[in-house]
Amino acid sequence: MLLKSISVVLLIISFSGVSFGKSTHVRGYTKKDGTYVAPHERSAPDGNRNNNWSTRGNINPYTGQEGTKAPSYGTGTSTYSGSSDAEKEKKSDAE
Repeated sequence: MLLKSISVVLLIISFSGVSFGKSTHVRGYTKKDGTYVAPHERSAPDGNRNNNWSTRGNINPYTGQEGTKAPSYGTGTSTYSGSSDAEKEKKSDAE
């Protein structure tokens, strides 16, 4: 009975679209300025900035690099801005 219950729960989770630390492969490409970007892995997009590898407090499992972007403390999910705190400070100093 317990095994059947666990199987049902796992089946529901597998079809729910919930992402548990999934990653996405990005193929290599050339930018407009001619810079080649090598193939790499990135965190799967889900609209939640706080679970991206680039967010402070998270570590990229492929490179071991710590995130540098400020986490979002709003309600629910937030749109990822891609700006670090240092970039925001530079922008506000320039204004």
